[in-house]
Amino acid sequence: MDVEDIEIQLFVRAMQLRHGYDFHDYAPASLKRRIQQLVRTHDAGTISELTTRLLHDPNFVRKVIEGLSVPVSEMFRDPSVFRALRDKVFPVLASYAEINIWQAGCAHGQEVYSLAIMLEEAGLYDRTRIYATDFNDAALAAAAEGIYATREARDWSRNYLEAGGRHSFSDYYSARYEFIKLDRRLRRNVTFVNHNLVTDKVFCEAHLILCRNVLIYFSNALQDRTLGLFRDSLVRGGFLCLGTRENIDFSPAAAGFADVDQAMRIYQAGGPGARPLAR
Repeated sequence: MDVEDIEIQLFVRAMQLRHGYDFHDYAPASLKRRIQQLVRTHDAGTISELTTRLLHDPNFVRKVIEGLSVPVSEMFRDPSVFRALRDKVFPVLASYAEINIWQAGCAHGQEVYSLAIMLEEAGLYDRTRIYATDFNDAALAAAAEGIYATREARDWSRNYLEAGGRHSFSDYYSARYEFIKLDRRLRRNVTFVNHNLVTDKVFCEAHLILCRNVLIYFSNALQDRTLGLFRDSLVRGGFLCLGTRENIDFSPAAAGFADVDQAMRIYQAGGPGARPLAR
């Protein structure tokens, strides 16, 4: 091992021992790039200098978490996915008196509000509770504000229409200066809360779980653990939606799921075609 790889191991160990965040099973190449970026951002000469600050400055861990997480998203990202949810999942959710949805890895909240809009237009939002989770407190705070740059609204409006939106995206926000603020009514049934997929356990009993473009940053072992967590969190017949670059085929947890839309990475727990779980 070269010196930098040793430094990364020590940094990751310090994060776990000092602050309780476990990054051991993150994809090595991606984690290395983000730690290197932290060195540049904080004018540290080496990763070892970062580790020293991590150990002795109790406020520094917040900045590290902000750098290691990847809070990047957009409204109605991959519009075809939201259209598939509307057409293939929402009709099943409509059969429940109350609906619980878990948006795991919610970043800055764009997909949470996208989901709220789609549920509102489907007449389901009033009986839905969305639990939006992330391990980055700064990202959660930004998500709760629902304020975004105006320059992104044009692309988001196009995404909204491609996703099957029934009105105008501008109906859901007010614009001022260089920012848009989403309507507070979209926030009324959303709970933002800190949850770490690496270390925390079952969060709620959900009818739908969305975790899109998070697993790509995990090792295979951690992906498998997370998929097992999702499986155990879903009601029988509940749905799981992953990112379009992710799948469950490699995981033992896949045995409990059936494909709803393979291209859109939408699965159903215990649905027709699911293999019995090993006991």
